[in-house]
Amino acid sequence: MPIMGVRIYSLVAVSRITTDQLRDAVLDEGSFASWDSEPLSIPVSESYSRDLAAARAATGRDESVLTGEGRVFGRRVVVVVCEFDFLGGSIGVAAAERITAAVERATAERLPLLASPSSGGTRMQEGTVAFLQMVKIAAAVRLHKQAHLPYLVYLRHPTTGGVFASWGSLGHITLAQPGALIGLLGPRVYEQIYGEPFPPGIQTAENLQRRGLIDDVVPLDGLRRTLHRALTVIADAPGPLPAAPQSEPIPEIAAWDSVVTSRRPDRPGVDDLLRHGGTEVVLLSETGPDEAATMLLALARIAGQPAVVLGQRRGSGGSEGRVGPASLREARRGMALAAELRLPLVLVIDTAGPALPVEAEQGGLAGQIAQCLAELVTLDTPTVSVLLGQGSGGPALAMVPADRVLAALHGWLAPLPPEGASAIVFRDITHAPELAVAQGIRSADLLVSGIVDAIVPELPDAADEPVEFCERLSSAIASELDALREMPAPERLAARLQRYRRIGLPLNPRH
Repeated sequence: MPIMGVRIYSLVAVSRITTDQLRDAVLDEGSFASWDSEPLSIPVSESYSRDLAAARAATGRDESVLTGEGRVFGRRVVVVVCEFDFLGGSIGVAAAERITAAVERATAERLPLLASPSSGGTRMQEGTVAFLQMVKIAAAVRLHKQAHLPYLVYLRHPTTGGVFASWGSLGHITLAQPGALIGLLGPRVYEQIYGEPFPPGIQTAENLQRRGLIDDVVPLDGLRRTLHRALTVIADAPGPLPAAPQSEPIPEIAAWDSVVTSRRPDRPGVDDLLRHGGTEVVLLSETGPDEAATMLLALARIAGQPAVVLGQRRGSGGSEGRVGPASLREARRGMALAAELRLPLVLVIDTAGPALPVEAEQGGLAGQIAQCLAELVTLDTPTVSVLLGQGSGGPALAMVPADRVLAALHGWLAPLPPEGASAIVFRDITHAPELAVAQGIRSADLLVSGIVDAIVPELPDAADEPVEFCERLSSAIASELDALREMPAPERLAARLQRYRRIGLPLNPRH
């Protein structure tokens, strides 16, 4: 009986990475220690027994999966690696038991876990019982993540079927081998079932990355360094705080001047903040080709402080930084990632407002704004929001309700851009400067109203001193993260909820 995956990929000109190659490329030399015990003995047919014996003789392996621990730059890491040359890397009862035991042990020992499948999926010789093994593997992975432990995935060529649809798609971070064939149904099986070839270029690592379904395509020789950067953010202690910047007086600036200044095309954005104020940056997935990539998601250390970073990218792809539903779904992924990994969340606001084509409405933009608001204000991790530039409309509001809110001097926040407010009130846009004053949108007004906690100076304009400004801003973020980390979680959440409960209320309300 053929095995799903064994004969599917013979026409794909991508080299397979063996378990030995993966182990040797990722782990410190000589650090690997196997966790494998003798495979579970189950009743098998005579023909299947011959298949197993042949696979063992050909590969020197006793099953399709290798598990164990090693070190990555001295850090203990558990690895679960498929061997495709053993019956197509297929997963039966014995292989699934080995995987599950390794995941459970990693959880018990509180170790990060790297899973690297290369598999055709379920082992067909074992049928439906093998198919159901994916449930217990997925459950073990879920419990590992619920213990706030990293689960990282490196998809190797090829990965399909139940493996891809279970533990291959549950990573906090998912990377893939260049050119790898990755999909639910292998192309040979698809052609046999549907009578036509599968469209080319769809089931590739690069296409999945373009569509935001995996985080990055990384060659084997770059995997070790990428894992090290990610784990440095996720698992290492915060670094020392930079020296506190000298206090600067807040100059009196007209609201409309700040609006105009915030729209300078050369004004630094979230990418500049990471470039000049961040280290160990690991960029994660974007929104895919159907929506401009207006949301950045990354792991990084901001002035030495580890964090998940969410940032609206101004002017990305000709979008003027307008945010659609896919960008806010990405934001929600970032919020969940921060909570699961117990990392602080830094949110950078810089948007001209919502994308309003038909697709955005039909994609549920309003609902995504609502979900972001509700999830962020109740998120179980420290949060810092930054008004970096424009803060227009619902997509800006969706990223505001953090424990602490910083504003660049020329940052602002409003229900609509001032021109839109003018159009509603006066039926023209010429009163925009007047509405900018009346609505109290500038950073100094937001400070007085309690929406913003501190203003980061621009001397005189961030666009004229991008490096210095980004360093100043990163230091301010780091100070806030350090202070929040010292607060007990229940106290921090209660203070956040009370803060937003009282915005706009009189200081001494009458009952």
